[in-house]
Amino acid sequence: QMMKFAWDNYKQYALGKNELRPLTRNGHIGNMFGGLRGATVIDALDTLYIMELEEEFQEAKQWVEKSFDLNVNGEASLFEVNIRYIGGLLAAYYLTGEEVFKSKALELGEKLLPAFNTPTGIPRGGSLFSPCSGMSWSWGWASAGSSILAEFGTLHLEFLHLSELSGNPVLSLLSLSLSQVMNIRRVLNRVEKPQGLYPNFLSPVTGSWVQHHVSIGGLGDSFYEYLIKSWLMSDKRDSEAKKMYDDALEAIEKHLVKKSAGGLTYIAEWRGGILDHKMGHLACFSGGMIALGAEHAVQDRRQRHMELAAEITSTCHESYARSETKLGPEAFRFDAGSEATATRLSERYYILRPEVVESYMYLWRLTHDPKYRHWGWEVVQALEKHCRVEAGFSGIRDVYSTTPTHDNMQQSFFLAETLKYLYLLFCEDDVLSLEDWVFNTEAHPLPINHTDLKA
Repeated sequence: QMMKFAWDNYKQYALGKNELRPLTRNGHIGNMFGGLRGATVIDALDTLYIMELEEEFQEAKQWVEKSFDLNVNGEASLFEVNIRYIGGLLAAYYLTGEEVFKSKALELGEKLLPAFNTPTGIPRGGSLFSPCSGMSWSWGWASAGSSILAEFGTLHLEFLHLSELSGNPVLSLLSLSLSQVMNIRRVLNRVEKPQGLYPNFLSPVTGSWVQHHVSIGGLGDSFYEYLIKSWLMSDKRDSEAKKMYDDALEAIEKHLVKKSAGGLTYIAEWRGGILDHKMGHLACFSGGMIALGAEHAVQDRRQRHMELAAEITSTCHESYARSETKLGPEAFRFDAGSEATATRLSERYYILRPEVVESYMYLWRLTHDPKYRHWGWEVVQALEKHCRVEAGFSGIRDVYSTTPTHDNMQQSFFLAETLKYLYLLFCEDDVLSLEDWVFNTEAHPLPINHTDLKA
């Protein structure tokens, strides 16, 4: 019902724009996707399909067939276009077998290739590419033209599938780009890592770190996620990815995992050897990731990692439980007597983010502890109470206010991720089973490459 409400209002007031502005009842375009449009359509396709909202799915598919224009100008973020558009189109194709999704994914994939045209083959920071001109340059805010770990490290799952779907792997442009994506791994294996940790910024020119800021939240997050998921998607054959994941997690456990005075486990950020005792909402995906990895670890590590995953997820739940709205802030701290709460005004907002419910979904599937469904239902009720407005869902500016003001934005990831993970939390385990599907970092399901299927 929430998904239908979010979609119907987007369709009525903003179809073809990137997101719905529910208070003003109009569309938002923004600059993240360059000239591309319809981000909410592409992001919502697979969710509509698995929820069996057939009429709404057909409306979305029709927009892709008739109105989705790839011959556009304007700089776009390689990372965002890859996870939302390529991921959304691939998932829609794998779920439905409809050729239109495959052909659009391949066509768009080829437009992303110029972004890799750097001395190291690592796309530039923010990796802006201009779909028509094929030029590539950098977002101003990426540290001194450097590349961001989560951005260049979050291409593997999608490009692997693009390369396979393009049919002629040897000649295909897209398999050329896959070899560039694989090359990123070689650069990362070669470069010296401080204490075994991966800093967030790397120079695409020299292939060395630009500064030593390490975080499992924004800027770093999905790099780690794509290591364990690349191994799972390869049916556990990509041992290089598994080793990189295991080594990275060991360094994180050793240097970044901390326990607060009140007994809450969290993952701190690291700035040149000095710990910053804060955790971003984005880092709350890590409970789910660590649980997913633990499921396939050796026994002693398996138990340790399952406990760590449950503790981190519980801390993220506390960040929700300790707010007036029962929704969590953008970032929360563990210092000066405050625990799991935002101490800065600039970190008190909630923009419909999915990472906490994502971890609830994984922990429910892997442990079947009913508390994860209870916690998920608390989120559903809080969203209905504080984020639902007359024409859609909106983020809020202060989770600690009893009467929060709205930010007038229904993010596309609310339909792609937040509502999908909540739905899956209450589904049977065989709906998008973790045995057969891996979710990209925008919650778009991609099939695991089972090669040993018995006839």
